[in-house]
Amino acid sequence: MSSKIHADYDKVVTKKDLIKVFLREITYEHTWNYERMGNVGFCFSMYPVLKKLYPDKKDLAAAMKRHLTLYQTSHYLATFQMGITAAMEEENAQDADFDTDSIGAVKTALMGPIAGIGDSLFWGTIKVIATGIGCSLALQGNILGPILFLLIFNIPAYLCRWFGVFLGYKMGRESMAKIVESGLMKVVMEVASIMGIMVVGGMTMDMTSINFVTQIGSGEEASTIQDLLNGIVPGLPVLLLFGVTYWLLKKKVNPLLIMLIMLVLGIAGAFFGFLG
Repeated sequence: MSSKIHADYDKVVTKKDLIKVFLREITYEHTWNYERMGNVGFCFSMYPVLKKLYPDKKDLAAAMKRHLTLYQTSHYLATFQMGITAAMEEENAQDADFDTDSIGAVKTALMGPIAGIGDSLFWGTIKVIATGIGCSLALQGNILGPILFLLIFNIPAYLCRWFGVFLGYKMGRESMAKIVESGLMKVVMEVASIMGIMVVGGMTMDMTSINFVTQIGSGEEASTIQDLLNGIVPGLPVLLLFGVTYWLLKKKVNPLLIMLIMLVLGIAGAFFGFLG
């Protein structure tokens, strides 16, 4: 299996470089933040490859900037995406006409699918099985309870990380070669951009909640402002909040200030009773 997954390393990126990506990805969630989530972890993991591909400091800085944009996915499968990204960065370093926007577009487009698979597999399946086995033994006073819990959960997690980075790099290299030869890069860019926008939109709706609890009317006929807004367009408050936030960001308002304003408004709304 290993020989099929491991790619031929006849370009700049080597197996050692990908192993460094694998090791660094273990710390992916250590720098998670509310502004751009896992961006620092992704960039930190990719740094050995980027440093090797871009010896010029300006090119290296541009590459690092590409990978400090918003990023969030299941970190147990993130190495697969990092492998694909490594292959695309390698192609970009060797092809002056390569569209660098495609790197971010493909990365963003894959966030949602990888997160869905990873969360379902690890949080919804493996962790449940590991917890069931571990707890049943622990309740009997058996020391194997916590040990088996850690082994059952972590062995698949690290195997997926290990093979993911090599599989992603191999698929990325093969895909890039076919796409470049066929001239389909523009189509891939458009499709990836559309998928990326859908992923970010879905994340916004899923992770943001606004509930106006102020009631209009009385008795059984009473309804909240939130009910009326949902009757017009479901999720309208979140959409408006997204629009205002995007406008503020375009005006170069500090993201930390925007989050502080949201925090103050949320606390004030709950205190005065119009947000719930």
